[in-house]
Amino acid sequence: MFDAALRKLIDAPLDRAGRALADVGVTANAVTVVGLALGFGAAGAIALGATGAALCLILLNRLADGLDGAVARATHRTDLGGYLDIVFDFLFYGAVPLGFVVADPQANGLAGAVLLASFYANGAAFLAFAIMAEKKGIETSAQGLKSLYYLGGLAEGAETILVFVLFCLLPAWFPVIALAFAALCFVSAAARIVFSMRVLAAR
Repeated sequence: MFDAALRKLIDAPLDRAGRALADVGVTANAVTVVGLALGFGAAGAIALGATGAALCLILLNRLADGLDGAVARATHRTDLGGYLDIVFDFLFYGAVPLGFVVADPQANGLAGAVLLASFYANGAAFLAFAIMAEKKGIETSAQGLKSLYYLGGLAEGAETILVFVLFCLLPAWFPVIALAFAALCFVSAAARIVFSMRVLAAR
């Protein structure tokens, strides 16, 4: 929901940093891989109860997620880069709640499962429309230049990271926050499905 507005604030400094990295030979795919390693490190830290360290790793993961696109724009964008970016994002999004489930299965198991199911629903609606949009030549730049059609929703990247930060700051509240965000994700998925049906039915 807030991703498009945030892009206006962060794109310029990210692009400057991306050009600097590209100038010293850092590739976009390398930044993407480092970002995934940081994300998995965050999930591991959560599983071990080190939520402070996890919070730092989550923020570094998001920095890497912004920088890989900036490096790609400073050099050249590739289909492989776009593919790795979206797949690694989804791996990261799933790993963080899983870390909380591993840390305390009894307290967090049900809420974690519901949240992951809502991520699955939201991701399926998002990616399936991207495939159809590519097939039909539907494009948008509302979320910045992307390798695939980025269908906005109530629960996007910014909201997800905010929730992950709250998880780390208030780990005892994970079940409550997770279930509340899962509800928002299910609503977002439903809205994306309705929107997709209307757009695709008209073409």
